[in-house]
Amino acid sequence: MTAISPLQSIHKKGLFGDHHKKNESDLLKISEVKNLNIIQLVQYKNLKNKLRATNIDGLELSPKVSKVLSNKDTRILWNSPKTWLVLSKKENILKIIAKECKNENFSITDISHSRAVIQIAGPKSKEVLKKGCPINFNDVGKNNCVGSVFHGINIVIDCMDDDLQTFNILTLRSFGESLYHHITDASLEFGYVAV
Repeated sequence: MTAISPLQSIHKKGLFGDHHKKNESDLLKISEVKNLNIIQLVQYKNLKNKLRATNIDGLELSPKVSKVLSNKDTRILWNSPKTWLVLSKKENILKIIAKECKNENFSITDISHSRAVIQIAGPKSKEVLKKGCPINFNDVGKNNCVGSVFHGINIVIDCMDDDLQTFNILTLRSFGESLYHHITDASLEFGYVAV
């Protein structure tokens, strides 16, 4: 069975907004991140066994607030105390997690099909997010994540680079289209390429 992308019916490729006489490299790029496995990992409060350092795909779970650990295929986002989101392109990531995180210590839930992920990249991406999100982006850096709202929609923002120009935005699948419309509407004044 082929999965239907959350934004399949609305995400159209092309140039939009104020793009006339602008270099395409100066425009925002908006895309849907597909084929991503998203696993929620929750550590139980009352552990049955003493917990050792937990390593998933070469990345050790961090208790640091808003910290993101990453390698080529996997990103681990701190979501709340003792809760992480594991985002990976690896098809076998669930097996890797299950091997490292025993059932008596962790709850492991595959939430891949319940999330929409939109990536916005470019020199004005932070300005677009400021239009609907109350986060102080001066406090956000590379490999940080933060839970917030964008025009009333609950989101998780994952900062992908040092220049604060590339962000992955996660939301519930049912809000994916609304979030996409809000982000693309906020991007029109800068011009954007939907890829």
